[in-house]
Amino acid sequence: MDLQGKNVLVVGSGLSGTGAVAALCHAGARPLLFDENEKLTIEEVQGKLVPGTTAEIVIGALPEEQKAAVELVVLSPGVPTDTAFVEDFRKRGVKIWGEIELAYELGKGTVIAITGTNGKTTTTSLVGAIMAAHYKDVDVVGNIGNPYTLTALDATEETVTVAEISSFQLETIDRFRPKVSAILNITPDHLNRHHTMENYAAAKEAVCRNQTKEETCVLNYENSYTRAFGERCPARVVWFSSERKLENGFFLEGEEIFQAKDGVAGRLMNIHDMKLVGVCNVENVMAAMAAATACGVPMEEILSVIRAFSPVEHRIEFVATKRGVDYYNDSKGTNPDAAIQGIRAMDRPTVLLGGGYDKQSEYDEWIEAFDGKVKCLVLIGQTREKIAACARSHGIQNIVLADTFEEAFGVCVEKAKPGDAVLLSPACASWGMFPNYEVRGQMFKEMVNRMEESC
Repeated sequence: MDLQGKNVLVVGSGLSGTGAVAALCHAGARPLLFDENEKLTIEEVQGKLVPGTTAEIVIGALPEEQKAAVELVVLSPGVPTDTAFVEDFRKRGVKIWGEIELAYELGKGTVIAITGTNGKTTTTSLVGAIMAAHYKDVDVVGNIGNPYTLTALDATEETVTVAEISSFQLETIDRFRPKVSAILNITPDHLNRHHTMENYAAAKEAVCRNQTKEETCVLNYENSYTRAFGERCPARVVWFSSERKLENGFFLEGEEIFQAKDGVAGRLMNIHDMKLVGVCNVENVMAAMAAATACGVPMEEILSVIRAFSPVEHRIEFVATKRGVDYYNDSKGTNPDAAIQGIRAMDRPTVLLGGGYDKQSEYDEWIEAFDGKVKCLVLIGQTREKIAACARSHGIQNIVLADTFEEAFGVCVEKAKPGDAVLLSPACASWGMFPNYEVRGQMFKEMVNRMEESC
């Protein structure tokens, strides 16, 4: 679409929205930035804009005459696509894009798109590091915190863009077509937004909607949704598996990672040769290997980067050992499936700190994954009673409910003994107590690092 002179409505004034405004200004469009949050002021929103960019700003409600002039809508990921506000534009025949689609339309080069319920950030960061070791011009963007629109403007045919893409962002793609896509897993999450698992899975699968057999899609053989999707995936599928030997693809056998081609398997590395821990991270590594191989990176370069790669902050991140207790920050475990990976990575008695905002999740599988390792479950937030009831139904009795994060941390310190671990892995979003999981994880780390070595 030629954006020159077009009236484009950008909905949402966060990073994605202001990034979209910058891209639209560059493309010669006329952006109108709208945010329904009446607590904001026009001056505050103007202060968020990328220097050198301008937009007309509307707060609270959008007048009908301005709606009528809109020729394209660019939604921020946090804006649901099924609201009456958005539906009104669809009925008018106005295209609905997201920041990802806008950036793709304006950008150039090779795109690698990574999605999934869990593991996106680690895998995206690792693939970005591998690409940067082999190619000169690499951008790591998307849901990882760096708006794609801000890098797309400077992209050339030589640019490699590695994008972490959420289900929210995938709801608003149109022609987006990566060279390599990856769906790491699909498990229940964000059902308050997508309503059904079918809708949620369809949003994830959209990452390769426009791919053909000329492109590659990396899929997890051990996830029921991705395994079924592989049969109808439009791209060339490369599998990875943490549980069985594959005829073709990447797989874990014992402590070794292999790559198989037509039934012939070659050993690549021992999992203890990398800094990442847990089966979930082995899966992330195999997905990264598959994506990087599809982009022509030699295996020796891939393995070299993997050996040196450090865990992503807030994802099963070792913080410190205090009074003989190891503290781990898994604040990014914002749903039960992610938290399952956190507790599975523990190899000793663990005091587990969980709970938070209710995304209408169920917690049975998470509780079952405790496997006798959780000596005390400390719960906070909106979900604490719901999780406690679920835990008791599975025979867990040592449960403490806390009113504040600080109180919960104190209980963890009190309950943990030398040789134990304390794991922050909430299985819930942070909203209500914290603005995001990063703030929650940072507070946990600060509390750990302030502890004295002795009582």
